[in-house]
Amino acid sequence: MEEKGTVESVESAGPAAAAEAPGTLGTLGTKERLLAFFERNKGIYFSGEEIAAKLSVSRAAVWKAVNALRGEGYEIDAVSNRGYCLSVHTDILSAQGMGKYLRPVCSGLELHVHPTVGSTNTLVREKAAAGAPDGYTVVAGAQTAGRGRLGRRFYSPAGTGVYMSLLLRPEAMPPDRAIRLTTMAAVAACEAIEELSGETAQIKWVNDLYMNGKKVGGILTEGSLGLENGSLDYVVLGIGFNVYLPEGGFPEELGRIAGAIFRERRSDGKNRLAAAFLNRFMAYHTAGKTADFAGKYRERSLVVGKSINVLFPAGQKRAVALDVDEECRLVVEYEDGAVERLSSGEISVRLSERSALV
Repeated sequence: MEEKGTVESVESAGPAAAAEAPGTLGTLGTKERLLAFFERNKGIYFSGEEIAAKLSVSRAAVWKAVNALRGEGYEIDAVSNRGYCLSVHTDILSAQGMGKYLRPVCSGLELHVHPTVGSTNTLVREKAAAGAPDGYTVVAGAQTAGRGRLGRRFYSPAGTGVYMSLLLRPEAMPPDRAIRLTTMAAVAACEAIEELSGETAQIKWVNDLYMNGKKVGGILTEGSLGLENGSLDYVVLGIGFNVYLPEGGFPEELGRIAGAIFRERRSDGKNRLAAAFLNRFMAYHTAGKTADFAGKYRERSLVVGKSINVLFPAGQKRAVALDVDEECRLVVEYEDGAVERLSSGEISVRLSERSALV
């Protein structure tokens, strides 16, 4: 069951406001405006008087906003005769922090950032049912009821990961085409990881992200079907990244398979990764049918050419993964020679023992 009413929200403004675009300052509180200012000038000292003048507020309001941000975990130095400075080591998710890195292709996103939610997918589905627009996006630093495919729990501890869900309202998309959004997101995620880590990322069909033989992320795509036209009313695309190793490591049941993207903490690591993913995913998504990602997905596949077990609700069958086709279906050949093209649905795959990840 999904937790209800557990959202501890500190909502931030969307990308344009986070960047303090002209005409948006009046819609934000002093704390949010100060954070946007600090994020753009991280590591630089400004006096309280300078900040007050730039934000058109009193010095007392600046002092109050600084203390409020410190209470949320921001490391803000205060030095006599120099002023205030946001530490370059800060790594806290925020719309203002992400906004520095978001490209114009993300301008249509309505971004909301929370310290903790029950499930980002559940929250966005509730917003979708209430009429939220295409591009409504929730990003969280932790989930108390995170979910993966087939009802599995998605481990989402505080301070070490990025968990987000996007609301997409595609036109006339049949349900079996939703797999393209999952695979599109997987390629975007791998490219974001590679851009920031310098290491290779791979995909275990259809939705698991791997580095160095360890799972570092997963994708959950859910949709609502329109009964009149048989097309999807909306799709909720959820993705979670293990950015850092949790203190004390992963739970015992995950320790063998789970890993993290970065070995050490990085300045703005979470904001950079979240923005890099959104930049790349939205570039593919807005390109639509012309987006070239199927080949990139195939290149990063962990299963093509390997022995696998195809898991059905009624059991499993041994097969060899032959290819990923242009519709992002997995082409498999069973032991009896039969060839099938798999969409995700209730089917999953597992590498057999002779092809196991190590």
